[in-house]
Amino acid sequence: MGMFSAIMEKLGFGSSAHASTAPAAPTTAPAAPSANAAAPKPSAPPPAAMSSVDVVAKIEGLAKTNPEKLNWKTSIVDLLKLLKIDSSLTARKALATELGCPADKMGDSAQMNMWLHKTVLKKLADNGGNVPKELLD
Repeated sequence: MGMFSAIMEKLGFGSSAHASTAPAAPTTAPAAPSANAAAPKPSAPPPAAMSSVDVVAKIEGLAKTNPEKLNWKTSIVDLLKLLKIDSSLTARKALATELGCPADKMGDSAQMNMWLHKTVLKKLADNGGNVPKELLD
């Protein structure tokens, strides 16, 4: 999986990939598994409930236990460090490419970092994360 998936996993977002592979098995025997398929559907909503993640609380919890004082609210490098994800320039470029960073920002690491930080927080919010508006502006 990509780096953004790793970020989501570290923050406790549920994985929807497993839900999409489960329906593939019941298609081999449609008559009997359709009754069984009805039972797993009620278990599908709990992962949806898990996707509502308090991003700030999770990250601030990590920051409290970290010996370094990291400014994750403005720095993508610090955010990645708190999540124990590679924060090197190469890794950040890979994440920026994965998230569709405009080419003009890729050539300037400062612009890329600012774009990347905002985009990661926005995508977390888009995926059900509770991110305050002031961090998204």
